[in-house]
Amino acid sequence: MNNLNKPEMQHGEMAMNAIDQFNQEFCQDPKNMLAMNAVTKNSITDVAMSRSAFVNAQHTFSHLVPLEGKATSQKSSGRCWIFAALNVMRLPLMAKHNLEEFEFSQSYMFFWDKFEKSNYFLESIIDTKEKPVDDRTVMWLFQTAISDGGQWDMFVNLVNKYGVIPKDAMPESYASSNSALMNRMVLHKLREYAKQLRDLNESGCQISELRKLKNNQMKEIYRILCIFLGEPPKKFDWQFRDKDKKFFDFQGVTPKEFMKKHVPFDINDKVCLVHAPTQDKPLNNVLTVKYLGNIVEGFPTRYLNVDINVIKQAAAESIKAGEAVWFGCDVGKRFHRDIGVMDMDLYDYNLVIGTDTKLDKGARLDYGDSAMTHAMVFTGVDIQNGKIEKWRVENSWGDKVGSKGYFIMTDKWFDEFNYEVVVDKKYVSQDVLNIEKQKPIELNPWDPMGSLAD
Repeated sequence: MNNLNKPEMQHGEMAMNAIDQFNQEFCQDPKNMLAMNAVTKNSITDVAMSRSAFVNAQHTFSHLVPLEGKATSQKSSGRCWIFAALNVMRLPLMAKHNLEEFEFSQSYMFFWDKFEKSNYFLESIIDTKEKPVDDRTVMWLFQTAISDGGQWDMFVNLVNKYGVIPKDAMPESYASSNSALMNRMVLHKLREYAKQLRDLNESGCQISELRKLKNNQMKEIYRILCIFLGEPPKKFDWQFRDKDKKFFDFQGVTPKEFMKKHVPFDINDKVCLVHAPTQDKPLNNVLTVKYLGNIVEGFPTRYLNVDINVIKQAAAESIKAGEAVWFGCDVGKRFHRDIGVMDMDLYDYNLVIGTDTKLDKGARLDYGDSAMTHAMVFTGVDIQNGKIEKWRVENSWGDKVGSKGYFIMTDKWFDEFNYEVVVDKKYVSQDVLNIEKQKPIELNPWDPMGSLAD
């Protein structure tokens, strides 16, 4: 184009002659017309879907864990991390007791997470009491106080303090399956309580007085949660018949006894591996995130940031040994919910709209284009000629999506959008485990690795 005809743009505005030129160039290309006609009448995911990638999405795997449960459903809540963790833990329980099927109570874990997150938030408000109300950290706390999401170490904290129970001992409530209104009401109270604590501090009161007020506030939070979710049991009876129709009856079991006696799963002997290839997160270091937690006295959230191949190998070895793997990823990318496929080649956006994104994994994290958004479970891996081809994924969106609730993740997708796995320490080298001894790199609360899987 002749320089004399180039649209003039001053002070950053979009000149009308520039827009006219954009329109002219768009209309001159018949492929744009075809794409516009197709995409204005259909979802871009249907128009851009690769036929070959769809046909090649076969649910066959060289290695599978010996047991799989029926697909669970978190419904309209952000409890994926709880569902995924409990789904990993139910498999050894099912094997121990020769069960065809079993579910833990997700509502029970949800109750205590909400309760403890409320206390964690109010303690964080006390910790930041001298900061101005518009300080970025304080504002972050106000926004994220009662999120449904969580991380593995937060789940460990809950189990260690409160144990676990069967689903029948505390079934779902309306609010556990539809958490938005409950969250809104609790969040309103927590913000109100935050102001009370900050006002009391400004009046010159000691921390002991602030905590006395906080305890009264937490009594009210407990009452509200009981109304929405039901009261969590201190003891329960567990009766069942195994696959051989043999009857079992355990009376007056406490949640911590249930975990200790009936769940052969050492939750404290796991390691959380992540792959966050950004400049401020060098590999082979421990990462932690400020104000990311639920139980004040519990373990802080800690990740070992390692090469992606270390993560893959540990996950594959776990599956080959018959153990499922909790993991966190960015589920919304290159993914089709109905057919349950996560594949970098599933959509050919360049064919349809003439462009595609070119950010690498680290840049996507740095520029807000990706983060850990969802937790699921690996129950299988397909290895051909020594090379991993794809992974079998158990989700918590019910059995109407994918293959009865199970999905396929290609290994190329794993490279780009999987961020975290949790495996037993025996599947990781001593060199990797030694990373745990380092002083953690503390990340800001709003760092992408501080995102909660929900």
